[in-house]
Order: sequence, then C-alpha cells, then structure tokens
Amino acid sequence: MKFTDSLQISPVEWSYQNKERNFAMKFLEEKLVVLDLPVATPEEGIRAAGALLVAEDLIEPRYVDAMVESYEKNGPYFVLAPLIAMPHARPEDGVKEASVSLVRLKDSLKFGNEANDPVQFIFALGASSSEEHLLVMRKIVSLLSKPENVEKLKILSSYEELQLLIGRN
Repeated sequence: MKFTDSLQISPVEWSYQNKERNFAMKFLEEKLVVLDLPVATPEEGIRAAGALLVAEDLIEPRYVDAMVESYEKNGPYFVLAPLIAMPHARPEDGVKEASVSLVRLKDSLKFGNEANDPVQFIFALGASSSEEHLLVMRKIVSLLSKPENVEKLKILSSYEELQLLIGRN
C-alpha cells in the first residue's frame, strides 16, 4: 500500500499540498500594503500596487508595465469578484520572487467589469511559474472566500489588524 492510498486525497492533491507547505512568498508584508490610496484611474491603481513590489525588488519595473498593458489589451479579466482586482502579467515579464501586494483604494473605481465593479482592493500578483501563480491565487482566495474577511478589509485601520486577519500575530 502506497502512502497516498491511506489519505483521503489523490496523489496529485497530496503533491500540490506538500508543495504549498514548502512554498515561500512575500504575501502582504508590511511594505507591500497601502491603505486608502487616492487614485484616479485603474491604470494608476495597478501601477501603485506594482510599485510596492518593485520597491522591494520582487518584480522588475517592466512587469508593472506588462500588467497595465494586459489590462489595456484584454480588459478587466482580473476583476474576479465584487471589489477585488488581481492584476498580474506573465512570469517572463520580470518576476523575481513570488509576491502579493495590496492597495486599498480610498474611493472605489470602475475597471469596466460590469459584474464586479467597482474595485476597492487591488492585489498585485507576481509568480515565476504557472504553479506559483495557482498557489498565490489559492492563498488570496482562502483569505477572500469569507465575506466577513472582505468586510474587515474595508474597515481595518492598521497593518496590525491585517496581520490578525491573515493569521499572523
């Protein structure tokens, strides 16, 4: 009997979960979060979220340009839920390390996604492979899957409150 036979999950799921346990990323660390930023356009919001990652040397500046170009070319496909945008680009556009930043907008903005506008939270994603991209997305989705967490994101007033929300203290 193989080890995975004794589990209630498939070998693929087991492998995926093990990789996630060993997966390191810069996820909403203090220098990667800005609350209540005034921006006038979606592009400005995307650039602000990307600039946080550039400042910490997690992505190259051209990655930010690629996120904006993707939005301009493909539309707001990354506005995945009400209030939530997750712009990203391809790994080869300049990802150095898996990372996620957050900009909470002072005033919500329309990105052009009829179903999910307006956007209040921009989570910029940087991942160096498809596998990392899925793991980063999974981590964000686990945070945002509870409506009460989104409500808490709307009103938190400090990074310490965010740490408590994401389980760091």
